[in-house]
Amino acid sequence: MNVKRYFAQTAREALRQLKEELGADAIVLSNRSVDGGVEIVALPADAVYLLLQSSRSAPAAAAKPPAPKPAPVAHDDDADTDYRVQLSAARRPQAPRTPAAPAAQQIRPFQPPRIDSPAMRHGNDVFPRAAEARPAAPVHTERATMAPRHSASVSEPRREDESARIRALQETNARLMEEMGGIRAMLERQLAGFAWGEAGRQAPARTRMTGELLEAGFSAQLARTLCDAVDPNAELAAARNAVKTALNRGLRALSNDADVIDRGGVYALVGPTGVGKTTTAAKLAARCVVRHGADKLALITTDGYRIGAHEQLRIYGRILGVPVYVVRDAADLRQTLAELRDKHMVLIDTVGMSQRDRMVAEQAAMLTGAGNVNRLLLLNATCRGDTLDDVVRAYEGPDLAGCILTKVDEAASLAPALDVAVRHEMAVYYVANGQRVPEDLHLPNRAYLLHRALKAVGEDSPYHLKGEEAGLLMASAGMGA
Repeated sequence: MNVKRYFAQTAREALRQLKEELGADAIVLSNRSVDGGVEIVALPADAVYLLLQSSRSAPAAAAKPPAPKPAPVAHDDDADTDYRVQLSAARRPQAPRTPAAPAAQQIRPFQPPRIDSPAMRHGNDVFPRAAEARPAAPVHTERATMAPRHSASVSEPRREDESARIRALQETNARLMEEMGGIRAMLERQLAGFAWGEAGRQAPARTRMTGELLEAGFSAQLARTLCDAVDPNAELAAARNAVKTALNRGLRALSNDADVIDRGGVYALVGPTGVGKTTTAAKLAARCVVRHGADKLALITTDGYRIGAHEQLRIYGRILGVPVYVVRDAADLRQTLAELRDKHMVLIDTVGMSQRDRMVAEQAAMLTGAGNVNRLLLLNATCRGDTLDDVVRAYEGPDLAGCILTKVDEAASLAPALDVAVRHEMAVYYVANGQRVPEDLHLPNRAYLLHRALKAVGEDSPYHLKGEEAGLLMASAGMGA
């Protein structure tokens, strides 16, 4: 019997080889997926008729199994699935037959599927797994053929191989996306450099001011907003005045402390650890005592975590002649505030904690549930702008009245602190520049704050931007946004 085997990477290539050699009437005995491609076993069209003639010439009494015949073509109805044609009798031993019938009834001629039939043309380039193929239709009992199936021992390794191929494909896709992201970032940086150079030729003063704002510590977002007020044809001095005017217009600063000290009320000083809440509370208490007397003020501390924290506030209270109360929870705070409702001003010193601590939300809920409490957020002027952004996002809320800038004397530039206050539209109540009580607490001086924020960086400074470095920073900020 002239059996032919064809091997190719895809089923279509193997079928094309088969048709070229055996013709469109060839008989497909089996096909299967092997390492590296697909294998198809086929017979010429005339080989089946020779087999039938040899079977008829055999003695009728001989108990020989009938000649193998191909199983019906099984294919999915979906256009994306492939087909599988298998010869069941060739793959599995046949079951014992009933007593032999006449030879004319045992062997019945059949019409094998053609290579160019729609059933054979249907499918993709890759054969489906046996577990996913649709079972063949039941055949007549006289043909004694069985539907193709695979044992679990064969399908399990194939599932593992398929999972491994899927994982490898996912890893490859991840590496490809990472490489494409790197290429995109490189192109954006190059284009940003080109755009920066073109902007420098068209509006040199605006480009120069953008670089100076980034050097000072302003965010790229506020730098773009401030530089939009600069005329493209303006000189450098006029550009600086325009930026200073725009920044002064966006800054909300308390002009006098009559709104706080004279109006009174309940104020809670909140903020991260070490920002100076206890010292600032003592400074505000001293201002209130000077104007309204010690009997019109009360101090409350909720800091029961640090060792000796409330003792520090008690010392300030004894110096000023002001009572100090220690509260433990929300109920204690509500009761204490109810008892102190006749006081002109009540200052609450809260627990300092990281802005990423979940207790920040619990502290805010405790103050909100205590009644009409206004919070003043203390911002460390020595921190980076992104750190201050985290602090504001953690402590923001409708009861946040404004902020107090602390450690101004330790900061090299006030640009990050003013940037955060302007972008979040927070009023600056006070500025603290030392540890002395009550001397080192001042109302915000606009001219001083703007001068410190817009102070240019020296050319010998390691933070001075050269060439197109400012454009690269603006491009990086745009990609982050």
